[in-house]
Amino acid sequence: MSTDNPFKLVILSSGFGSNLQAIIDKLHLQHNIEVRAVVSDTPSESVQRALRANIPCLFLPKHKKQSRENYDQRLTELIAPFQPDLIVLSGFMRILSSTFIHQYEHKVINIHPSLLPKHKGLNTHQRVIDAKDREHGTTIHYVDESLDGGKIIAQKRMKVLPFDTAATLEQTVKALEHELYPTIIQKLALKARSVVLTKGSETNV
Repeated sequence: MSTDNPFKLVILSSGFGSNLQAIIDKLHLQHNIEVRAVVSDTPSESVQRALRANIPCLFLPKHKKQSRENYDQRLTELIAPFQPDLIVLSGFMRILSSTFIHQYEHKVINIHPSLLPKHKGLNTHQRVIDAKDREHGTTIHYVDESLDGGKIIAQKRMKVLPFDTAATLEQTVKALEHELYPTIIQKLALKARSVVLTKGSETNV
């Protein structure tokens, strides 16, 4: 990646895409960052969000008998022409294969609505209520082959109030995510550029 070229994102999104929209609104064609493509495995609102922003959108559904490895091979072929510096998962409801992860090592991140490693998987807000947790929040992490695993990059915490329900927690956590995800992506872009500059300086010495 040259420091003159935009930091390129490919976003994988399966659902409503509110985090995708936050990234588009706050980063796309700003801060020398560009969303090069959005990939969805379902006919979701994410597709419409990408199209409204004039971002190439690729639809890759999974066939019933298709293996994870075969799907991820096709996904790799779709993504490759966009040469992403970072692959961003935004509600992408699939566990990626080890082959895919290793090909894009430390270049795939996800956001999860809990304070990992607590409450991996689905229905996190109700599980927080059921567990009587005093804190809740969201986590951004590098992706590995496990469910909601991988090194944690950042977390944002909030207090669980006595009157909170799963619905109110979801709304509050979403608001946190819409601020945190673009902020962390921008920081990762700046970090990547600083590495390029450092390498360039070393080369010139």
